[in-house]
This record gives sequence, structure tokens and C-alpha cells, in this order.
Amino acid sequence: MKLLLAEDDAILADALKTQLEGAGYTVEHAPNGAVADYLLEREPFDIAVLDVGLPMVDGLSVLKHLRLRQAALPVLLLSARDALDDRVAGLQAGADDYVTKPFDLPELLARLQALLRRRQPVGEA
Repeated sequence: MKLLLAEDDAILADALKTQLEGAGYTVEHAPNGAVADYLLEREPFDIAVLDVGLPMVDGLSVLKHLRLRQAALPVLLLSARDALDDRVAGLQAGADDYVTKPFDLPELLARLQALLRRRQPVGEA
């Protein structure tokens, strides 16, 4: 499974990339929203994890651009913004899930698996 990880915190991104690769994902990292938008437009991904607070182009804008092109790609938003209005805005912008920082890796992995499971046709495992 090819995953786009858009995260500007280099330490968190490196740790997440290592853990996600250990869980079997092929991970492409985007350090800002402009790179994430570029990669999403040009490369096929199975799932995307977008930080809301990305520099250059914020995660919600990346998500909105993506939804104009690809309605089906599962997207999980990561954010330190945990207010109800922020979570609702992320979901209304087209996110399939919204996880607040700090988070536990096993939960993040389970949420990614759940999003990917929904993409499989009935009867496939």
C-alpha cells in the first residue's frame, strides 16, 4: 500500500515514516502542502495522511484540491487542533477521518486499516 505522509515536523515525520514502513506501507513524505498537492496530482496513492497545519498550502486546501480530482482516495487528517469546529471543518472538507495530536501509533494504524478496508469490494480480505 502506497501512502502519502504530509507532515512538516521533521522529527514526527521521520518517526511516522519508519513506523508506517514497518507496518508494510510504502511511504512518500511531503514536508509541506505544495509538495503534497504536487505528489497527489502526479502519483497514485492508496491512502493519504495530511497534517492540517502544513506550511505553504495548508492541509485543508490540499484536501479540497484533491477532492476536486479524486473523490475516492481515503484521507486521514492529523492535527494539533482539537476543537470541535476544527474536526467538523476537516470532515466537511472531505476527510475520511480526523486524528488529533498527540496520538497513539496503534490507533493511527488501526484507523488507516479501517479506511483501506472500506475500499475493498465485498468478499475480499
